[in-house]
Parts: sequence; structure tokens; C-alpha cells
Amino acid sequence: MKILALFTMAMLAGTVSALAQQMGYGQAEFLNSCAMCHGPEGRGDGEYAINLSTQPADLTQLSRRNGGEFPFARVFGIIDGRFIVEGHEGRDMPRWNRLFLQEDLEAYSPEEAEAVTRERVRQLTLHVETLQR
Repeated sequence: MKILALFTMAMLAGTVSALAQQMGYGQAEFLNSCAMCHGPEGRGDGEYAINLSTQPADLTQLSRRNGGEFPFARVFGIIDGRFIVEGHEGRDMPRWNRLFLQEDLEAYSPEEAEAVTRERVRQLTLHVETLQR
């Protein structure tokens, strides 16, 4: 229950709050944090993609490339950035846990901030799962 309350508070704070009120938190966070590189539909065609040394992944094909099953733990690990994921050692993509945790520590205790940060990454991962074609 405490994590749900923390997540609700986090959802209402920050730059995604207006979007999150109109759509799911994961989608709002994706549009705010990921779409500039991955594109609004996750196809790897965001306006900033041409500036990167590695083309952003087409996130709509993750399940197809994984035998029809969405690789939730792998996607969570890539977004989170705390886990070394083969092929992502030298990455252009931010380690979102660091950025989110910095924001969340301004509003919560270290323990609470960690829970909110993990939930933000989980919500993003769940949204990426909805992009599968």
C-alpha cells in the first residue's frame, strides 16, 4: 500500500504529471523521456536518433525477436541501467535509474525514493510491452 501511495505521489509530480493525468504513467514517461530517440511509437525513429552513435532499437519488435514473448526482465534491465546487458556496455541511452533516483531523492527518503524509481522503470517497461506489433 505504501508503494502505491508513493507511486501516486510521484506520478503527480515532475514533468510528466500533466501527461500522466490524460494517459497512463508509463506512456507519459515514455513520451517525456524516450520518444526523442525511440520515436513516439517506439520504432527507433525519434528526432534525436540521427545524433546517436548507435541507432535506437525498434521497440515494437522486441517480442518478435524473442520468440514471441516480451523479454520483460531484459527490457527492465536496459531501461534501469544498473544491470549490465550484453551489447549495451557502451551505450548512448541514459541509465534512467540514476536520473529518476536523483529526482525522487528530492521528494522522498532514500528507501522510498528507491521504490518510486523502480516503479517508474517498471511502468516504462510495461508501456514498451504495449508497443509490440
